[in-house]
Amino acid sequence: MIEIKDLSKTFPARGKDAPVEAIHDLNLTIRDGEFLTVLGPSGCGKTTLLRIIAGLEPWDHGSISIDDKDLRGPGPDRAMVFQSFALLPWATILQNVAFGLDVRGVSKKRREERARELIDMVGLKGFENRLPGQLSGGMQQRVGLARALAVDPEILLMDEPFGALDEQTRRLLQEELLVIWEQSRKTVLFITHSMEEAVLLGDRIVLMSPRPGRIVDIVDVPLVRPRASAVDSIEGSAEFASITSDLWQRLREMQTFRRHHHQDEPAA
Repeated sequence: MIEIKDLSKTFPARGKDAPVEAIHDLNLTIRDGEFLTVLGPSGCGKTTLLRIIAGLEPWDHGSISIDDKDLRGPGPDRAMVFQSFALLPWATILQNVAFGLDVRGVSKKRREERARELIDMVGLKGFENRLPGQLSGGMQQRVGLARALAVDPEILLMDEPFGALDEQTRRLLQEELLVIWEQSRKTVLFITHSMEEAVLLGDRIVLMSPRPGRIVDIVDVPLVRPRASAVDSIEGSAEFASITSDLWQRLREMQTFRRHHHQDEPAA
């Protein structure tokens, strides 16, 4: 379980720019085996939150613990999947997927066996010896997911992993991720801008405010699981439409209020 208490983060001033408060007094509990999606306006601190949990970003105030142990930095219990793929361009797909195992000192035979298993799982069998530049964006993101899964993390941190993909590829990878999660039941924290994606994937949805990021609400998603084999019927249901519509109304209200509030502020 991940416990976040009173978390705040401000990025210092740069040049003539003022300091930026990214997250303010954020409290959140992420349950073991939960698929938690995080939704909010651009710049609300979603990625900052994810990077802090990954151990890649320090914070100013508050505390984070994983299974009652204070978070001190990156660890083997967490793996991250980035929107930008972040693959080694000179390494083959097999080498990219096996990279984390190599760093951990796993034997070449075992790490290549595991990498091949995962390459097959994400539908890339036959592409083991290709380079990332020879693959489409969707295929590269499959490699990124396989690489994260290779180290068998307890927690999977996903920063808009499908955000740069075309709609068809995005939908296919959403279904594939559901299949993988339903098999492994890892704890997943998934950042997205898409209301539909947040509802389809998540057990709960964390709704964040415009910067500085605060948690406005946590929305339960009462849709049945498993979902991978029933995506079309789920997305066509009245319940799915109702939840996504409510999320959109709340996001629109937050951003409209913020825009009008700034317009009404007196000039300095």
